[in-house]
Amino acid sequence: MTTRAPDTAAPHPMDPRGLIREAFRIEGIGPEDCRSIFFDWAMGLAPGTNAAAAAKALRAHHADAPDGHPMIALLQQAETEQSAGGRGRASRRRRRAQDEAG
Repeated sequence: MTTRAPDTAAPHPMDPRGLIREAFRIEGIGPEDCRSIFFDWAMGLAPGTNAAAAAKALRAHHADAPDGHPMIALLQQAETEQSAGGRGRASRRRRRAQDEAG
């Protein structure tokens, strides 16, 4: 099964290092590799960047990706979790760390 997307235009401002773009260009990429690339991208976001908005913008930018591409699912999940108040695993860790510190 090939999951390679057509070459997308210029890099998106929310992906200045081109990590997400490259994930869509890797033929046969799996969910684990996409997850690793996604976390690298997320860790590189500028402070104060709205991750949900960035994920939504990138998902729209890569709308030509093949159905079922694992990066689309990750971008959708990031958009949904962040929009819902960040109820994901990382949020729980942050809250626990803040509780212990405070």
